[in-house]
Amino acid sequence: MSILTVSTLTNLCTLLILVTWGFVPSNAQAQALASCSKFSFEAVNSTMKTLPTISSFKTCMDLPVLESYLHWNYHPATATLEIAYRHAGIPPTSSKWVAWAINPTSKTMVGSQALVAYHKTDGSVAAHTAPITGYGTELAEGQLSFNVSGLTAVGVNDEVVIFATIKVPSNETVLNQVWQDGPLSKDGTPQIHSTAGPNVRSMASLDLLSGASAVVVTAPASPAFSLRDIHGVLNGVSWGIMMPIGAIIARYKAIFSDPAWFYLHVGCQLSAYIIGVAGWATGIKLGNDSIGIIHSTHRNIGITLFIFATLQVFALLIRPKKDHKYRFCWNIYHHTIGYSVIILSIANILKGFEILNPDQVWRSAYIAVIVVLAVIAAGLEAFALYATSQKKGSELMDGGSKPSEGLRP
Repeated sequence: MSILTVSTLTNLCTLLILVTWGFVPSNAQAQALASCSKFSFEAVNSTMKTLPTISSFKTCMDLPVLESYLHWNYHPATATLEIAYRHAGIPPTSSKWVAWAINPTSKTMVGSQALVAYHKTDGSVAAHTAPITGYGTELAEGQLSFNVSGLTAVGVNDEVVIFATIKVPSNETVLNQVWQDGPLSKDGTPQIHSTAGPNVRSMASLDLLSGASAVVVTAPASPAFSLRDIHGVLNGVSWGIMMPIGAIIARYKAIFSDPAWFYLHVGCQLSAYIIGVAGWATGIKLGNDSIGIIHSTHRNIGITLFIFATLQVFALLIRPKKDHKYRFCWNIYHHTIGYSVIILSIANILKGFEILNPDQVWRSAYIAVIVVLAVIAAGLEAFALYATSQKKGSELMDGGSKPSEGLRP
């Protein structure tokens, strides 16, 4: 009886797994169901007022990222290419643009000749050509370096489909293709796409004759992201945490024994500077390796930080003695540059989080650290003010015989 029960339970579990497997497809199953070879253009054609010249395509390719697919017919005798580019996950209410492009000159974004489409406010889909001449492009309409005819786009089943006939430049049969998506501004102007994740891997070769699978022509993602992580950790620890701690030690030096506070302050700031320079160097390396990706604000703040921090290090070499007539001016310079470094550091690290786009827990953890340091600084400030007032009151009771030195620098 027990054997029968175990056998029955086993069969029931197996049946349950098979039924579940049938109703909940795996990623591989989902990709197979979404394969370009299984797509029919009947729904697309019924949606369009004017049917495309070609309603069926001999060859298609599942592009590796961004839920995109390319269908085409190539005519070698006339060097013409008829394409249908499909981009999924774009419902009529979406405020996103999509684009597919050929770059006749290189394997980068700049120089790409793009076909752009997006939903207008009335629900229709607009399409235009846009040559990409720079990294800050808004995909403005313009003439491409090769002829394009029959450009039209349609939205159906939460997909945007772009149709066009292209005169292949230089009769090439292997092309550099780029595809993208990005946000629209409130006035419908295309904005810069994400510079992380799939959006920096959406470049591949296109063999018009063989229809071979796309070969991504960008650098492997893993090492680049590993270097990005190292860059983020080094800069977060140095500029974002150690620098503020060093400043707190200097400002509230009265709670430390003299000259222990000075050595703690200098040691903390020099260590932060050394680690920060390493993080800055990894940023330069990333910039050189990431062709076509520029984070202007993050880069400019980073350069400013490096210059300010270097000035602080050199300021130690010309630090006047306490009784020197220029010590007051040096203090103003030192404090101004120091606090500027801290403010810029925190701002640039938060900007770096936007670029890296890590799990929210990392951003929250860093913000929590900064809040804790701010609370500690506020507590020490209150204590310093209280202790100073108490000391002044004591000196007044003693007849003011001793000058007050206070607890604040």
